[in-house]
Amino acid sequence: MSNQNPPASDAPEVSDRDVAAIAAQLGRVPRGLRGVAHRCPCGNPDVVETAPRLPDGTPFPTLYYLTCPRAASLIGTLEADGVMKEQTARLAEDPELAAAYRAAHEDYIARRDAIEVLEGFPSAGGMPDRVKCLHVLVGHSLAAGEGVNPLGDEAIGMLEQWWAKGPCVSEAEVDAAGERVARNRARGEGRDHGAVIAAKEALSAERAARRAAAETDGPEDES
Repeated sequence: MSNQNPPASDAPEVSDRDVAAIAAQLGRVPRGLRGVAHRCPCGNPDVVETAPRLPDGTPFPTLYYLTCPRAASLIGTLEADGVMKEQTARLAEDPELAAAYRAAHEDYIARRDAIEVLEGFPSAGGMPDRVKCLHVLVGHSLAAGEGVNPLGDEAIGMLEQWWAKGPCVSEAEVDAAGERVARNRARGEGRDHGAVIAAKEALSAERAARRAAAETDGPEDES
């Protein structure tokens, strides 16, 4: 078991090799990828930052997405062992823990809102009142750094060092995934461009509707 989080990364950055490694980890080409939110000590991404809306305009409230299959498997074992239920019960009994978890919820939304506001969407993972997905909480802890999400930090402390045996995907797997990514880009470039335009038009219409409602109901503070 590890009681120390791997160090958080700085500003998200993503290279073509990163995209290929992520595709190898997930078994598919990543969607809405903005950057690498945390790197495993092995050098590969293990958490990515995802756009609040996918290229087709679909809302995607999970800002930090765990990609490492080894870490995901270990977290799945914690979930199966009842850790989420136990943590949720403690939230109802421990006001200090509940306050820290609510602060984590507010941090998550603030980070997502800095990219794009998703009106009417919660944060993720069950925050601020429950624990519904440890993968989300661990992803938040790794991306934001220790001390932001208490239950994500706690879950990381229960995990084995998933990087200890080396990279979760081989160079051959990364190379093969890179070829798939390149083919996908070549095949879908025109279609994706059209989807992006449609999504922007839909978003503009949504904002126009909000402005019209504001003019009817009174002034609204827009960011």
